[in-house]
Amino acid sequence: MDRRLVIKNAGIAGVLAAGAAPAVHAQSAAIRWRLASSFPKALDTIFGAADTFAKKVGEMSGGKFTITTHAGGELMPAFGVVDGVQNGTVEMAHTAPYYFHGKDETFALGCAIPFGLNSRQMTAWMYQGNGGKLMREFYAKYNIINFPMGNTGAQMGGFYRKEIKGVADIKGMKMRIGGFAGRVLERMGGVPQNIPGGEIYTALEKGTIDSAEWVGPYDDQKLGLNKVAPFYYYPGWWEGGPQLDLFVNDKAYNGLSADNKAIIEAAAAYAHTEMQAKYDARNPAALKALVGAKTKVLPFPKDVMDLAFKESMALYAEVSAKNENFKKVYADYSEFRKDQNLWFRFTEARFDSFMQAQKL
Repeated sequence: MDRRLVIKNAGIAGVLAAGAAPAVHAQSAAIRWRLASSFPKALDTIFGAADTFAKKVGEMSGGKFTITTHAGGELMPAFGVVDGVQNGTVEMAHTAPYYFHGKDETFALGCAIPFGLNSRQMTAWMYQGNGGKLMREFYAKYNIINFPMGNTGAQMGGFYRKEIKGVADIKGMKMRIGGFAGRVLERMGGVPQNIPGGEIYTALEKGTIDSAEWVGPYDDQKLGLNKVAPFYYYPGWWEGGPQLDLFVNDKAYNGLSADNKAIIEAAAAYAHTEMQAKYDARNPAALKALVGAKTKVLPFPKDVMDLAFKESMALYAEVSAKNENFKKVYADYSEFRKDQNLWFRFTEARFDSFMQAQKL
């Protein structure tokens, strides 16, 4: 069968029905891009999202759009990827936007803030609420076009050398904690440290820090954090649904054909879904293994949670008073969060609490 004739007469639907390869491109020249990640290759879940994305782009383009993925520190520092994309040093990056709240606190709203949206709510805000539009307007200031590309789901609260019995134990504690949450920890008397994933174990082992959070059981076990800190707390109140993003340089993106722009969007959406599926599938067994290795899994004391919530809300009010970018996006975010929590109270929360009480 002449595939060109099929394409001409039947369009994409006809191609798919006929079983011909759906690699139809207005932009026929081969494209080779680089993607800089903020994560180490050892973490197959979070770094793996970039590999999944690159593979899908290659498949959907018939091999004409190639993206190579590079771990944090390979092309540039893990926390240098925004500058890299903004300046066009690389075409793309995969990162947690809240790492860059020092540039502008608004970055954190594109990822996670303490006592923020859970993963489903974050996806709803980005795709069906105003989140996608508002964050894209903000990222335009950095020559970036963004796409949601992964979510870990609600995270654990990290490993601690000593037991946390109350707020007093937070005072003076040096903790590796990502993103905006460090600002809240500081208000609670702690000392936040922003350390890339690949360097956490060494810092905790040497006593440079007293505690560290990363993601959850599967990744934390790979990093070996339980070997140097026996207490594992939950929940990660600062990361109820942290979203990872694909950042694309706007000039590079605007130079693509419509076909290749659609491929990027579709591949990012696929990687977005797959990442959380991996975490949800792999975390249970990893948690059992950690408990089997004598890790002590404990909930944060109520006074710690209450103070963290109080300081978080106060911080948002203060930042909104100083930062117009943050104020604009957070106003929409907080209204969306209010409605989502009302809805989830009647459905997800009640269903989940009942099911988790059953012995199935």
